[in-house]
Amino acid sequence: MKYMKSLAELQAIRDKARAAVNIRENAEAETRVLVGMATCGIAAGAKPVLNAFVEEVAKRGLQGVMVTQTGCIGICQYEPVVEVVVPGQEKVTYVKMTAEKALRVVNDHIVNGNVVTEYTIGANAIGAK
Repeated sequence: MKYMKSLAELQAIRDKARAAVNIRENAEAETRVLVGMATCGIAAGAKPVLNAFVEEVAKRGLQGVMVTQTGCIGICQYEPVVEVVVPGQEKVTYVKMTAEKALRVVNDHIVNGNVVTEYTIGANAIGAK
């Protein structure tokens, strides 16, 4: 027989869900992380990448960062694709992302301002070394 959750347990679940929604819908965010979630992105593993970004931003309590999904970015051969947009800076496109790479992007790029160049489109373009 299952027992009903206590009011405190329900409030904790609500607060955790609300925090995740705030990260994904923060209209006033200074930094935006866009994860390509078209069919090709999902097939290539974009869902775990999206989840890794949301969880890491929440775990670190980062303010002013919005993680959201978008449709086709147009470079299917490089999926999963993530774009990081920081006001006043050039957009950075990360390609062939994984959940592990997402954690490094949060730490190095979003927190410390250092682009992880080996994950970018330029470093992964055909003919790039």
